[in-house]
Amino acid sequence: MTIDTVNSILGEAIQVILVVSMPSVGLGLLTGLFIAVIQAVTQVQEQTLTFVPKMIVVFLVLAATFPWTARVIMELAINLWSNIPMYAR
Repeated sequence: MTIDTVNSILGEAIQVILVVSMPSVGLGLLTGLFIAVIQAVTQVQEQTLTFVPKMIVVFLVLAATFPWTARVIMELAINLWSNIPMYAR
């Protein structure tokens, strides 16, 4: 296995990680921003008001995107396992 092969495998894995985590991280970020604006307008500075809505949104997004996430990760795993003989050279 060459350095180029390892780099391509790591690059593909990092790309899958970024693409799969983007929906939950993005919507969590937008929810946090929205709650922060509401807190700034109302001058209510309670930490649980930012944590609980973000946690709920992230869990809902994870539940909604789980089939897609599982499919993408399984495709990566199957691709890696099927290419083991090629990588062993």
